[in-house]
Parts: sequence; structure tokens; C-alpha cells
Amino acid sequence: MIEELISKVSVGEDDAIEELSTIADTDPGRLTPYLSSLLDRDVLWPGKLYRAADADVVRRIVERIDGGRAPDQLNQLLVILAHTAHPMAESAMRRWSARPPAGADKLYVGALTYAREGGWTVGPEGRRRDLCGSTAYRWVMRETPRRADGPTCPWCASPLWTAADLDTADPAVGTALEHTGWSGRLVIETCHFCACYTTLYSRVTPAGATAWWTGNTRPGYLGSAEAEDPPALAPVPGEARQSPYQASGWDRGGSTLGGRPDWIQDAEHADCPGCHQAMDYVGLIGGADLDDYGEGAYYLHLHQPCGFAAVNYQQS
Repeated sequence: MIEELISKVSVGEDDAIEELSTIADTDPGRLTPYLSSLLDRDVLWPGKLYRAADADVVRRIVERIDGGRAPDQLNQLLVILAHTAHPMAESAMRRWSARPPAGADKLYVGALTYAREGGWTVGPEGRRRDLCGSTAYRWVMRETPRRADGPTCPWCASPLWTAADLDTADPAVGTALEHTGWSGRLVIETCHFCACYTTLYSRVTPAGATAWWTGNTRPGYLGSAEAEDPPALAPVPGEARQSPYQASGWDRGGSTLGGRPDWIQDAEHADCPGCHQAMDYVGLIGGADLDDYGEGAYYLHLHQPCGFAAVNYQQS
């Protein structure tokens, strides 16, 4: 089956790419024996196809970049290496950050910044840090009554939306948030409207307290807006996902706690406003799960050391 899909991909059949992508999301290891063939055929997109690349494939990609044979492919090759998260890829990306390879002058960011596409980063102390968890749970939407006396957005006066109300005492939540170091209750409130235009931060505590961060900066292009009621829905953890890659920013049922984000655009892990380091990823709430005509997705982030949560949004 996979050999047939690869043959179809070679002649430009988009449906075959979609099927391979589904395999990469549900069981990426199934593609491992075939990735050398994909590389031979210059099938470099989407980079997530190479999540389970073995050392030989990673070595070949590193050698292709080091050899300067395909500087026009550098962007795609760095995305692939980020998705592999392989130690050999990490070592090469660190090296290229100091000594950029051929084609780097055409990039918008340094080589190591690409690590975020794969859900990891290297901190200022030089240690690698995974931004995402390895276990995911479906987020099921439940109707929740709106609070008549709840806080409102300082910008548009819309009632704030409780995008998440979690407690690590719940085994599923504890597992999904283990990588964040959080212990206790986590409540993330945001403006469902203004979060569509900029990353919104809140201060959070393990006791479940949450408050709009006064340092949030309103974009100049965000004009006056009438107050809108937020979704009368909140996510609760459901069954475990087969793999951590099954969130979907497009499809109904794609909202997911933990695991890896399905970025609609480029990876956009929020930076902590306290220490300016990348925040840990918490989960995704898809617009298709909030409204029959919903689109886009909200991405939730947390930085336990500084006590900040964040919500940002992407759409096509």
C-alpha cells in the first residue's frame, strides 16, 4: 500500500500525500522503511512525513545540506530535520546556527529556530527542551453556562471565555501536562475574539486562579469592536488518542489535550513574557468543534516557572 502511495506521489497525486500524512499522524513508524525512497524522489513536503526517520535518512539529509547541493531546498530540509527530532539533526542544526550552510541567506530565521516546527527548542543554557507531550487525549466539548458577573475583555468588553479548566489530579490531565511541570488546577481564560488577532497572556496559579495580563498589547489594526458572547462550550478530556499527532485544526473532533499541535500555518509556540523562553504546548481547540461554521484553531500554552498561560489562533 505505501509503495503504491509513493509511486502516486511521484507523479503529483495530492490524494496520495494526504494518505501518507494520515499514516504519519496515526503511526509514523510505518513510514520509516520508505523514507529513503521518498528522499530519493525529492518528496520533501510535508516535513511531518519524516517524523520517524532513522539515522541513515537523517545523515543523508545532513550531508545534502553540508554539501551545498540543494540550497534551494534548505527550508524544507530544515523542517524535516526538526520533525525527526533526532540527536544527529539537533547537532547539525546547532552547528549551522553558528556556521550557516549554503542557502541560509534566503531564510527568515536561523537554523535552530526551525526546531519549533518539531515541537522542541534549545534554551539559553544550551539544553534541549521538548515543548510538547508524548500523550494526547481527545477534547470533548461540553455546554457550560455563561457567568453573568464574570470578567470581561479590557479591549472589546466581551465576556472572557474559559478555554480550559484542568486539574492534574485527573490522571489524563496529569499525563498530558507532565512535560510542563504543572501540578494543581489550571484555568485558562481568554478573549475568544481578540485572541484571533494577537497572542493573549494570562497569569495563572496552581490554585486555579487566572487573570488577564496587564502587559497584553492591543494591536494597532484592531479597531473598535462590539462585545460578543464567547462559546458556551468548554473542553473536557475524553479518550486517549492513538498517537500524539492526531490533533486537527481543520476537522470536527480534532480538539486535543496534550500531544503535538496541528499548525494551520507555521509553528507559533508562544514566548513567555516573563523570561522570553518558549512556552510549553497544552492543547488545541478547533473552531469546527465550537460552531457548525467554525474555522481555525486556538492553541493553548503554559510556562510553569513564570506562571503564565497564553492563547493564540491560526486560520487558513
